[in-house]
Amino acid sequence: MDLLQIKLGTLLFPSIQLHTIPHQQRQVAAGVAFNPSGNYDLSLYDDENDIQKAPPPMPPTEGRYEVVIDNDTIRRLDLSPFDSATGITSPLSANANPKELLERTIGFTINYTREDEYDPRELSEFPDIRLWFIRLDAVYPWLPVVLDWRSGELARYAAMLVPHQMSMRMGVVFNPEALELFIMQKVFVVYSWLKENDIPMPRLKTKDMARMLGFGIGDELFDLIDK
Repeated sequence: MDLLQIKLGTLLFPSIQLHTIPHQQRQVAAGVAFNPSGNYDLSLYDDENDIQKAPPPMPPTEGRYEVVIDNDTIRRLDLSPFDSATGITSPLSANANPKELLERTIGFTINYTREDEYDPRELSEFPDIRLWFIRLDAVYPWLPVVLDWRSGELARYAAMLVPHQMSMRMGVVFNPEALELFIMQKVFVVYSWLKENDIPMPRLKTKDMARMLGFGIGDELFDLIDK
């Protein structure tokens, strides 16, 4: 095991457990995508009796920035609804007030009309919707930290970017390795963004973000970044 693997194993402590499933099935970590409380189910299968469904997310935060997108917006990979709703026209926009973004938070309303009205897929399973969010994330990689966590926006955002499966009972079941890589990349980006914008307690805010998706981050990682 090389030094990088040792450090990651020491500094990153997933609070969600990984189940070892028989070899013909994948190893997965399960999480309810729209539950912002961090209370994650730990089994993929709906027939296990000891699973308790997580409570539904809380209502949207009052006064949050609401980004409304539809089929046309998604088809054209048009980010203007985000820019209009938030006043942010670039990652370094002078109109963006990081402290106000953190206080008000951001949420999404996805008005997506399915070609087949009986299509059972969730929104996070449609490739065109996911592609729109991928482009948004590429332009604003720090966005997860200012989302409306309490209403489940962070988990839904992660579902747009991280490979997962759907469970009828549990919701979104993330690929554990993909989720871990997503969290680590966002920790690096968000921590630097918070520091650059003089946000108080950037470590705590970054830890809280990771914890919302079931991961604990040690201070040793931040010490390495600061060095």
